[in-house]
Amino acid sequence: MKKLLILATLTLVISSCTEEKKELSNAELFAKIDAEIKANAKAYSTLKEASETIGHRLTGSENGAKAETYVYNKLKEYGFEDVEYQPFAVEAWSRGEVSLSIDGNDTKVVTLGHSPVEANVTGNIVDFGNGLEADYAANPEAAKGNIALVYIGILEGSPEGSSNLHRSEKTALALKYGAIGIIIINQVPNGVLLTGTASVTGELLTIPAVCISLEDGMALKEKLKTESASATINMTNNSSMINARNVVATLKGSEIPEEEIVIGGHLDSWDLATGAIDNGIGSFAVVDIARAFKANNLQPKRTVKFVLFMGEEQGLFGSRHMVKEAVEGGTIDNIKYMMNLDMGGNPIGMNAGGKLDNENFFKELGATIQQQDSIYKNNFSNNSGLHSDHQPFMLEGIPILSVHSNLDRSIYGCYHSDCDDFNLVNEEHITNTSRFGTMMLYGLANAEVLPATKMDSETTKEFMIKNDLKEKLIIGGDWKWEK
Repeated sequence: MKKLLILATLTLVISSCTEEKKELSNAELFAKIDAEIKANAKAYSTLKEASETIGHRLTGSENGAKAETYVYNKLKEYGFEDVEYQPFAVEAWSRGEVSLSIDGNDTKVVTLGHSPVEANVTGNIVDFGNGLEADYAANPEAAKGNIALVYIGILEGSPEGSSNLHRSEKTALALKYGAIGIIIINQVPNGVLLTGTASVTGELLTIPAVCISLEDGMALKEKLKTESASATINMTNNSSMINARNVVATLKGSEIPEEEIVIGGHLDSWDLATGAIDNGIGSFAVVDIARAFKANNLQPKRTVKFVLFMGEEQGLFGSRHMVKEAVEGGTIDNIKYMMNLDMGGNPIGMNAGGKLDNENFFKELGATIQQQDSIYKNNFSNNSGLHSDHQPFMLEGIPILSVHSNLDRSIYGCYHSDCDDFNLVNEEHITNTSRFGTMMLYGLANAEVLPATKMDSETTKEFMIKNDLKEKLIIGGDWKWEK
């Protein structure tokens, strides 16, 4: 009888252990993750604290260094043993003084990044519409020795199918056609001025680049229809070698540790405000997703690297450095996917850039996420753009992942401007980024077979062409193939 009792007890213990070790389905695991993040999310509170105690996070500044230290300590606090700084040194730019006089009248203005250390130019203003190649080609001599006026977006009434360029690409075209300066008109009303780099390479420009308000810009365009106007741009700026650090926390994979999934967001910001939207909502979500992995004891098959990049705003410096080190160190092929969170939030779907072997993987993963909350719509796309930290990875053929955001469009009016402060951040939305982002990342890192593999050079080239990126990469000096 005693033996039977012992056997029964052992059976119960073994049965209990077996049940404890039973692997949860993604749906069951995601429900557990969801409950934990809803109860303990920290993205909103840490971004608030950083905004109040640090302020802006300009690369190379004292504030930038404080931000690097802040997230390093948070990752340690959340239980990561393998956290490191990845230092790099680059020549970085910061603003000084600027003035713009149009026909003798002072105009409110902001300097665009990488403008010269010193500039004092006077010239006639010539309106080049959207500032696209076609706008200059229509009168290729008109820019020479003059100051180009261009709109930052695509003007109403422009030819159908006009594809916009980044402000840096528009500046590169002004230089190409001989302009001695460029004035870019912002597209946001109520006097909002925008900053950001105007250099496609991250190197100093040889001409001054400035931004004026929508209202001043449209009034100037109207004036130029019937009379000429001249401008004087006077500025001083700073450019010097600075030290900055990416912050990298590594969670080693349980079965295929040599394969790595990188999730990143740029920690740096411009200096006109605290950079809460660009890119506080992305970078602090990355930190909270890292926290959620530890809090939920998630141990996917592949290694996950949580990266907070610096230098994105001034030329993708941090991500370029990471990729360069991986290429030179012979480890670039270990990176199987790059997930980037830049100004994205409140996700309702995924964008998977690259040559997909299994598109259904993302749709099925999204359907499982949708089971947790119907606000996730399981939207899906397969395309890509430029000018964020996924770009250096993508150019090496590495598949990329980002989110379809569902944020209030009004917040983007403060992009790179003096109103990009914490009051724009919605707690529910940034928490949803943590919730759904954690599920996306785990589903990818723990996949039996990845839905895409690294593209070879020719396939990468075709992907760039398909996404209408060739011209932009040529302008930026990043086109690696024959022209």
